[in-house]
Amino acid sequence: MGRVENKVALVTGAAQGLGAAIAMMLAREGARVLLTDINAEGVQQQAKLINAETPGRAAALSHDVSDESGWQEAIAAVEDHFGGLNILVHNAGIGSVGNVVEESFDAWKKVHAVDLDSVFLGCKYGIPLMEKSGAGSIVNISSISGIIAGHNMASYNSAKAAVRHLSKSVALHCARAGNGIRSNSVHPVFIDTPILDGLAVDGDTDKVREKLGRQIPIGRIGVPDDVAYAVLYLASDESKFVTGTEIRIDGGISAM
Repeated sequence: MGRVENKVALVTGAAQGLGAAIAMMLAREGARVLLTDINAEGVQQQAKLINAETPGRAAALSHDVSDESGWQEAIAAVEDHFGGLNILVHNAGIGSVGNVVEESFDAWKKVHAVDLDSVFLGCKYGIPLMEKSGAGSIVNISSISGIIAGHNMASYNSAKAAVRHLSKSVALHCARAGNGIRSNSVHPVFIDTPILDGLAVDGDTDKVREKLGRQIPIGRIGVPDDVAYAVLYLASDESKFVTGTEIRIDGGISAM
């Protein structure tokens, strides 16, 4: 038996990077997974890759996580396709570089809409289906930037810190409701995903990864499965007494 056998999961931002790795790992461990992403073609391709390895375990949906009606459609889709929902992984997110003076208000609002509002909407519309399905686990992908601030990451720091605290509020609500739903946040540092390529101003992506790795006590950046294994633990019944807390996947940087 897999670690999440017979569970149904919804993973946002699953067209590539962390979301794709999380969806693949959950499927390999027995879950049926609805992958969603604003990149419709990319998320369909990821679902095909999962189904090639674990037939029938994946489906895909085009989904703007900042849109309320989009969340209503996504929750209806996972129920229609797989019959319920046990695992909700809020992974979709964007970043922005700018200090509090330089950051535009439009960028501030967009980052919060995608990174924070999406978690609120997913919980708001996902929890009733999770209750109906017999409990479950909400895993919110925040960032080490939600714990450690940077001078030029005003909007991203704010949104990701809010995700951490919202996760705790949701955990306490669900505990008080007695619905068996747990809520936790995951806080990665630099992970080797395509998003890092955008930091290579001279096109040397290896140099960027090496530079970032030197900032981390363990001496390297992470890989997507480092995060996916943490999500798997929180999604499984192994963590049935874990709620309202966070897992830092940061190579020791927050210990400094």
